Amino acid sequence: QVHLQESGPGLVKPSQTLSLTCTVSGASITTNYYYWSWIRQPPGKGLEWMGAIGYSGRIYYSPSLKNRTSISRDTSKNQFILRLSSVTPEDTAMYYCAREGSYSDYDFKDYWGKGTLVTVSS
Repeated sequence: QVHLQESGPGLVKPSQTLSLTCTVSGASITTNYYYWSWIRQPPGKGLEWMGAIGYSGRIYYSPSLKNRTSISRDTSKNQFILRLSSVTPEDTAMYYCAREGSYSDYDFKDYWGKGTLVTVSS
């Protein structure tokens, strides 16, 4: 079974960079035709797709976060990494990584990490 696990600091200071790593087991992040996504959920709000890195290394970002978001990967470790710069308290959220794909016009996320809470506070 595919397993994803988020890791990184749970507390980040305002203006600094949030960095999280998703470690994947049971599947290669380079396998056609999946994408590896970051999604977050602020307290009391819905899920927000942040971006993804595809099996080929192509990167996609949410327009609302593009200027602050960087996604990369380490294929030797089967990991992909999220960096969100210039964070504010509004970036406090549960952060998830997930495997993403598509079928016809349907986009799906079939495997999720359990999430990690990141709090932005002084």
